[in-house]
Amino acid sequence: MGRLSTHVLDTVNGRPAPGVAITLDRLLTGGGRETVAQTVTNADGRTDAALLSGLLSPGTYELTFAIGAYFRGLGTNLPEPAFLDSVPIRFGIADPDGHYHVPLLASPWSYSTYRGS
Repeated sequence: MGRLSTHVLDTVNGRPAPGVAITLDRLLTGGGRETVAQTVTNADGRTDAALLSGLLSPGTYELTFAIGAYFRGLGTNLPEPAFLDSVPIRFGIADPDGHYHVPLLASPWSYSTYRGS
């Protein structure tokens, strides 16, 4: 059974990032998109449940993380507009039975991701 999960790490403060709003969209042929899930990270910077589970649909997806709102909520002094506000990560799912873990490591000025396990 396939699964898609994520988590967010705050690299400025060296800890998980709770309270980050996340939207998962599936990109459709022809340029449209369909929102598949919306959630918020828990105290461990993870979601309480997998974003997708079961037999995954192959295709292109996009996770969008509201990282600017997270850092503003901590009282971080950000310029307007913030350098990073919404961080999109576009990725493909090819194996419907695969485990796809897409973490975000973020600061107000940079981010990185990778396919985790």
